[in-house]
Amino acid sequence: MRVLVAERLAPAGIAALEAGGAEVDNRPDLLQSELGEVIGRYDALVIRSSTLVDAAVLERAARLKVVGRAGIGLDNVDVAAATRFGILVVNAPQSNVLSAAEHTMSLLLAQARNVPQAHAALVAGSWERERWQGVELHGKTLGIVGLGRVGTLVAQRAAAFGMRLVAYDPYVSSARAAQIGVELLGSVTQVCAEADFLTVHLPRTAETMGLIGEAELAVAKPEIRIVNTARGGLVDEEALLRALKDGRVAGAAFDVFSTEPVTDHPLFGLDNVVVTPHLGASTAEAQDKAGVAIAEQVLLALRGEFVPYAVNVDVGPNIPEIVRPYLPLTDRLARVATSLSGSGIDGLRFEFHGRIAEHDTRALVLSGLKGAFASVMHEPVTFVNAPLLASERGISVEETKSASSIDYLNLIQVSAMAKGETVTVAGVLVGKRDTERLVRVYDHNVDMVFAPIMVVFRYEDRPGVIGTVGTLLGEAGINIANMQVGRHAEGAEAIMVLAVDSPIPQGVLDQVVKRVSMRDARLVVNTG
Repeated sequence: MRVLVAERLAPAGIAALEAGGAEVDNRPDLLQSELGEVIGRYDALVIRSSTLVDAAVLERAARLKVVGRAGIGLDNVDVAAATRFGILVVNAPQSNVLSAAEHTMSLLLAQARNVPQAHAALVAGSWERERWQGVELHGKTLGIVGLGRVGTLVAQRAAAFGMRLVAYDPYVSSARAAQIGVELLGSVTQVCAEADFLTVHLPRTAETMGLIGEAELAVAKPEIRIVNTARGGLVDEEALLRALKDGRVAGAAFDVFSTEPVTDHPLFGLDNVVVTPHLGASTAEAQDKAGVAIAEQVLLALRGEFVPYAVNVDVGPNIPEIVRPYLPLTDRLARVATSLSGSGIDGLRFEFHGRIAEHDTRALVLSGLKGAFASVMHEPVTFVNAPLLASERGISVEETKSASSIDYLNLIQVSAMAKGETVTVAGVLVGKRDTERLVRVYDHNVDMVFAPIMVVFRYEDRPGVIGTVGTLLGEAGINIANMQVGRHAEGAEAIMVLAVDSPIPQGVLDQVVKRVSMRDARLVVNTG
């Protein structure tokens, strides 16, 4: 078993590989241009964040069985290409969570007490006690956006400082939040409005980029202090800069930036901003954990054994042929259901009707869980870790089957339970090409193809609603690609499902809801 370590790995990781019987070629200074020339000699490749493993490299990796990323992110690995070549990709998602949480707390304290500014002034010869007066954490409200592993660890540590904890995370049940002393709120805007300190712990996706922007900062308290150790771009840096200069935000502490590495940034010139160069995982302990964890995963893969943190593992070759085409449909239905349910999901229920109910549908449940969590996790969500993610967040998972097809040969229904309300969606496959169609939203029948960006309005049925919605969206430059309306009776509650060509800003959705006196509007992204 020949393993190429192409970046600096903790000695503990190298030792673990060698102890497992691998022949390790430790070349941390290997140039990107050299990787393609040598990769064909190895059974495994271990990297961190700098080495690009793209299709061009993988094409030349005749012997390669596994790529191991000693950390969480996989932005530098073409996972789809690796899957096509039959190469396993593994990572170490839990290796740096403790270090990241502790760095969040260090920045929280440093920002509150102006530690780096006071240090710099003192060593420069200035004794400035009055200028660098800070604030206490005790009794303040900490807003946490994202209650995953890191967010939960931050909450536990902040509680020890006597802070009140509020959070937004639509994929954490209120019961689970209560266990760790956190009050769940219904939106990011609500968290910003209540927080004295705000910290963000989310992955960087199309949905989360600029999540804390002008609108959110506009409702924040003037004394709010914002910390970001997760991913650059989650906080709109230009909007934050304006708010800091205008005195609408008291301070900020950033470990990550939209573009990295960066040594010149407008935020760097403000004396109420604390910055560090992406140090969240930069502890000796985190590096040791990552090295050992990835060594264990690589060795398991080379031996052909079960790999817990494989990110492109298939659900297995024994899935019934009648079931396999429904895997992506279940994924998409779960994405829609969880998006429509809002925050504080308590449970997910998967119902299979028709001929598929006669077969083993466990893979469909796993596909649904994978879809439910795919857009909110720091780490890649797989068929392997999705059940664990549900368990950690206190989300119950149910599966039911019925031979009744409910007007279709086969039908899959996914329900998300949150705060006493159940949101149900259903879908089918039609035609020779197994086209996926959404046939039920809430309790209304519809019939439309999934689209990458969809929005669902709920309102009281009356004349003029459709025209008003179309006009308002047109004025906002939003093009409607498809539309379906469902209702039970004239004048009763109705829904309008739209497929649109671009995301609808929250302000536009709020305007539509207010103008038409709607019950609500929910944007659903990445379903197509």
